[in-house]
Amino acid sequence: MSDNSSKASPGNEMPKITIKRAKNFQNTEPPHELSKIRRVIGVVSGKGGVGKSLVTSLLAVNMVGHGFKTAVMDADITGPSIPRAFGVSGQPIATEFGMYPLKSRKGIDLMSINFLLPSDTDPVIWRGPVIGGAVKQFWTDVMWDDVDFMFIDMPPGTGDVALTVFQSIPISGLIVVTSPQELVGMIVEKAVKMAEKMNIPILGIVENMSYTVCPHCGEKYSIFGESHIDEIAEKYNIKTVCKMPFDPDLAALCDRGEIESYGKDSLHSIVKMLINVPPMNLERE
Repeated sequence: MSDNSSKASPGNEMPKITIKRAKNFQNTEPPHELSKIRRVIGVVSGKGGVGKSLVTSLLAVNMVGHGFKTAVMDADITGPSIPRAFGVSGQPIATEFGMYPLKSRKGIDLMSINFLLPSDTDPVIWRGPVIGGAVKQFWTDVMWDDVDFMFIDMPPGTGDVALTVFQSIPISGLIVVTSPQELVGMIVEKAVKMAEKMNIPILGIVENMSYTVCPHCGEKYSIFGESHIDEIAEKYNIKTVCKMPFDPDLAALCDRGEIESYGKDSLHSIVKMLINVPPMNLERE
């Protein structure tokens, strides 16, 4: 079960999405000349441990289920978890023209620093500018063939790497991931305010671990406290809110690298909203 809500207009119509940064796309880095990317969705959180990578992975899987070609760029360089969730390992094929992403079982294009390390347990001990440079190379040097939706799993917080991505990559909009604790809500507001300063629209908020459902009686329990997400969404005029339950089955699938086997529709309102996001025009004058 999931508790999805969208503050849409009467008739259950989804709100019209306006991409405020479209006029500034010429100031961002162009993708690889062989890439064709129509939409770039950044998935952010104010702090770590709220399930940002999980939501990123599920969004890519769900959009494939709706017939879209998707990709995931793992920009969380020091804490990459996308390869493990999809059960993908190995090294990308590199040519004189660039590098090809690896593919998941269902054809999702993936790129992560873990694919380039000798071992997936090797730490990345780099300073911020070096990490930011690596993320930019994932955009400019990887040949993302034909992608309807690219989801970027951003590092948590509002630091140097997030700033580099926002300034270098043409982001269509952001999905903010949080959890019910009041402290986390305060930190989420920092991420929302950063997006506002960068003139990037917040498309929706996902409250992960919002509740759990008793397997015996079906009653919902707010195991991490009462939700504050609706208050934040109203304060910042964010139209789409998704309350995602804590699901042990999903955690087990991620541990086994089988997230693509998850069949529950936990992100319905976010997915429905994303379908209405218009493709970008990255033509250079």
